Amino acid sequence: MSAFALADRWRGYLPRFRFAQTLETALAVLVIFLFSSALLSQLFGGGEEGSPILRLIWPPVYLLTLILIVMRPMPVLGLMVRAWPLMVLAVLPMVSACWSLDPGLTLRRGLGVLFPALFALWMASRFSWRDLIRLLAVSLSVLAVGSLVMSVLFPAYGVMHEIHPGAWSGLWFEKNRMGAVMALAAMSGMAAAFTTPHRREVRYWGALVILAVFLVLMSTSKTALMACMIGVLGPVMIYFARQGFIMAVLAVFSGLFGVFALGLVIAIGPGVILEALGRDPTLTGRTDIWIGLLQAVQMRPWTGFGWGVFWLVEDGPVFWVRQATQWEVPSAHNSWLEIALALGLPGAIWAILVYLGGLVSAMKRLFSGVEAYWALPAMAVWGLTSMSESIFMTTNGFTWTLFCITFSKLASRRER
Repeated sequence: MSAFALADRWRGYLPRFRFAQTLETALAVLVIFLFSSALLSQLFGGGEEGSPILRLIWPPVYLLTLILIVMRPMPVLGLMVRAWPLMVLAVLPMVSACWSLDPGLTLRRGLGVLFPALFALWMASRFSWRDLIRLLAVSLSVLAVGSLVMSVLFPAYGVMHEIHPGAWSGLWFEKNRMGAVMALAAMSGMAAAFTTPHRREVRYWGALVILAVFLVLMSTSKTALMACMIGVLGPVMIYFARQGFIMAVLAVFSGLFGVFALGLVIAIGPGVILEALGRDPTLTGRTDIWIGLLQAVQMRPWTGFGWGVFWLVEDGPVFWVRQATQWEVPSAHNSWLEIALALGLPGAIWAILVYLGGLVSAMKRLFSGVEAYWALPAMAVWGLTSMSESIFMTTNGFTWTLFCITFSKLASRRER
């Protein structure tokens, strides 16, 4: 008996509940909330390695993910086959324990990369594109309202005081984190407004967009502001691109011209755009970090140092990076360089190919399908922010979870 037939038989033995759909939706919102790390750093402090309590939160989340998959094994297994490039990428961190500087830590942190991908497979197999976009918008609206309440009613926690005083951080410990999530909230509100079949819902999604844009401005995060502009204007351009040949040509031309102009500015005078973003031409010290990290990558170009250990093994290669930069560098501030440190150049190249595969799949939906309103702007935002922040393929990371959901759903069969 094949694995698919066996899984189908298991599903037949499970009880069926009338409230299963409502329960699954509520659990999905809960898991998305946990992966967003909202309130976790505020309540317990520190990162995953800094607080033992945070490490106790994830095993129940992983168990819940497995239970949800067991409830729907056939669709998940089928989608796993179609999204095999993503699954290979998600498994690589655990494989890197074979050559890691700290195998035990790599295995534990590797689980935090694999299980968001598994949860994403369940989400993509469980919900249609319309329901998925609406569910993401609902989840992000909860985070937006919570951030507003935290910043206004509890400014001691929701507003930064020592570093970047006055900037709102909402449900998170740091302002850039709130800005990045609120940019996604604005994008989800726009996508939900364009794809909902119920006109009365448009006003609610419009309110979410206004609130999210306001919170991005209050965070004073310039990178988040750029992402928010893409998230808001992207669905509008997609809408006009579907309004006939002339409008499509104008929309596509405008997008290509914007990309070309940005590339020209970066090639001729990168200091111009960086100063416009309020940064110095060294990207606030990022280029100094990158030079030191490129030398570290050359030490293990084929394998890397193992997933999630480079910055935590203080007597390892990170010692020389911090000596060269003269400060406690916490991350590479570049997603692809971060992956190269952990998995080597082959792993980084595979991650880039997976991202480009998702981007191409989203671009193919430009003129048809509701999914383009979310998938295409989201892929553009993640590609932009991954160049200056380590947001792609992070352990129990929010961006990684959303990317896996989007990639998995794009890999599934087209909906009518």
